[in-house]
Amino acid sequence: MASDDARSAALPAIDFLYLSEPDMIRAGVTDMPACVDAMEEMFGLLHRGDYRMAGGNNNQHGAIIVFPDDSPFPDMPKPTTDRRFMAMPAYLGGRFRTAGMKWYGSNIENRDKGLPRSILTFVLNDADTGAPLAYMSANLLSAYRTGAVPGVGARHLARKDSRVVGIVGPGVMARTSLEAFMATCPQIDTVKIKGRGQANLDSFRAWVAQTFPQLTVRVVETDEEVVRDSDIATFCASVATGDPSIYPTVRRKWVRPGTFLSMPAPCNIDSGMEAPEIRKVLDFTGLYEAYEEEMPAPVHRFIPAVGVRWFDLVGEGRIDRASIEDLGRITSGDAPGRQNDDEIIMLSVGGMAVEDVAWGTHVYRRALAQGIGVRLNLWNEPALK
Repeated sequence: MASDDARSAALPAIDFLYLSEPDMIRAGVTDMPACVDAMEEMFGLLHRGDYRMAGGNNNQHGAIIVFPDDSPFPDMPKPTTDRRFMAMPAYLGGRFRTAGMKWYGSNIENRDKGLPRSILTFVLNDADTGAPLAYMSANLLSAYRTGAVPGVGARHLARKDSRVVGIVGPGVMARTSLEAFMATCPQIDTVKIKGRGQANLDSFRAWVAQTFPQLTVRVVETDEEVVRDSDIATFCASVATGDPSIYPTVRRKWVRPGTFLSMPAPCNIDSGMEAPEIRKVLDFTGLYEAYEEEMPAPVHRFIPAVGVRWFDLVGEGRIDRASIEDLGRITSGDAPGRQNDDEIIMLSVGGMAVEDVAWGTHVYRRALAQGIGVRLNLWNEPALK
């Protein structure tokens, strides 16, 4: 990493690093144990307030372009499933002290073209001058930081002797979540997986066989089989928003004592899971407060995270606001993690731009130290001053 003095001496010339996806892999973007550690450090900074995200409340998920159902312009994109453009900016302090923004376009029809549903890039900026430090391919960056957050949750909230993981949805989120669980709960020996298509199930099983050959994989048919008798259960399947009754639902009668439930995708709960003895943990309280501030109730129609459902239940007077916990308080030691082997603990994972900044900064600094990437010049001398 270049020193601040060296960087200042180079001004006003500005160079930045371009990192392709192969460059990102060489720089360690898929190093899940390191990513879990970076996310845990990030949660501590969130808890202390050394961060900023979008919006007047500094806690917004991001800014999204919404297309109308009917437009007088025939070439305007239609609001089909997962059709969006979105910017997610943030600043993160501590040893990171950088700002950045993830930008993505998304269209579920990309899969018919051999493309990922979302195509992501990330720009990292110097917190002093605002100059770009790096422009990165970000599909892997986003996938690994997303999976690492459930790993932080498992480190503090899952039983240390967890052996069985149940997963709904055999996609990218399932893979990175399982990697994070393996990094934090090394006694895992069995994975139960439910999926909608045989090709996706076969692909997931082949990936597990190559990545974690010690694991036994069982394909199951129902959400109940995923949750029942699992030490860790996670729902990683995408569904259309707008009708919470179609979101995958966790039912109390399925959940045995000691289960850790990690929910980074659409999720609902039955009335039994509303009970006060079910510990309810948010990845970051401020994110859900921002959703509540910005959107009409019930917000769960629009934002399918289970933590949003908890906030709706508070508004309905069905659960106590004080019963909803914050992961940053737990990772910082200001609130307890798992206290006994019988607790049932549920984590809501919403996804935040500060996660991209944390992991993007880590990978950028690795790339810089190892000479990875292509150095590009913005200018040697700006034409306008």
